[in-house]
Amino acid sequence: MATQHHSSALHAPAASAAYPMAKPGYGKRTAPGQQAGARDDFALLPTRERYVAGFVDHLPDGASMSVKQLAKQLPLYGQQAISTALKALSVAGHLRRVRCAVGAGDETRWVFRTFWSRTARDNEWWNTYLATENASRTTVPVKPPAPTAVPQQRTAPEATPDPAPTPAPAPATTPTAPPTVPTPPPAAFSPAYLALAQLGRKDHRLGLSIDDCTTLEPLAAQWLDRGVTTDYLTSTLTAGLPAQIDSPAGLLRRRLIDKLPPRLPDTTSTASAAPNTPAPTHRLLVECTDCGRPGPPEALPDGLCRPCHTVHSAGGPPSPDPTQIAAVKAHMANLRDLLKPV
Repeated sequence: MATQHHSSALHAPAASAAYPMAKPGYGKRTAPGQQAGARDDFALLPTRERYVAGFVDHLPDGASMSVKQLAKQLPLYGQQAISTALKALSVAGHLRRVRCAVGAGDETRWVFRTFWSRTARDNEWWNTYLATENASRTTVPVKPPAPTAVPQQRTAPEATPDPAPTPAPAPATTPTAPPTVPTPPPAAFSPAYLALAQLGRKDHRLGLSIDDCTTLEPLAAQWLDRGVTTDYLTSTLTAGLPAQIDSPAGLLRRRLIDKLPPRLPDTTSTASAAPNTPAPTHRLLVECTDCGRPGPPEALPDGLCRPCHTVHSAGGPPSPDPTQIAAVKAHMANLRDLLKPV
């Protein structure tokens, strides 16, 4: 439980008129049923969290909620401090980061939003609200592709008499077959393979070999089979990378398995049987405010996945294994003995 801080709070700057807005359907969303704003809003929060909360509370719906943009507007704190403050606001019940698949078939894409509540809410309230979110607020219409006009067939004009004298008939020759147009070969690589192969161009630390791409291709194909785009797959695999990557293939394999999105229901048969029936609403998935791992609301209490929630509850990262510490010390002692002059 938060304790009240009696120190004078920093007043967060007002959002400038040039504050960037997110793409349509993304960004901040205000939760309903909030209390009216007051001077003692967020009084139970620490100074930094109170400062960030006051700024976010005044942002309009649709404003960008990325850590990078917030840090640009709040120069007192860097991106790491802003990220930590958002995690604390999630635990305090003021926000939830969510993702939702919208559209159908090949037009399915993921929408990312941050639901904000000035009034702190408990997990039960957030779970109920996100589970019953209205379809009009969770679905963004996807603009259908413009139809391509088929040009009208044109017939050859009638031949006009040639005023020149008719040339002598050419000697008869054996007719030759018209040249055949070669059929283009099928695509050599799948979209999943190409997405993996291009990761090294996004971040050189994720460069993969041919064998790595072939091995990881079935895992990446599962993502595309569940309706996500290659852009979403790439952004998920490259987000929040550690400073040092010793095994790109091993890191990507764990991410492809751990962050695999859920399979969405197939609406093709339903739409063909009853074209006037509205498409079902895709359920929102809560995204861990710390590491970004998605899951149903009830599986992420306080907006944190189980590993991040365990670390947060313990007050820091888990202590190292004493056995490993002893092994490292023994190894270092052995190295020092080997380096001693004979």
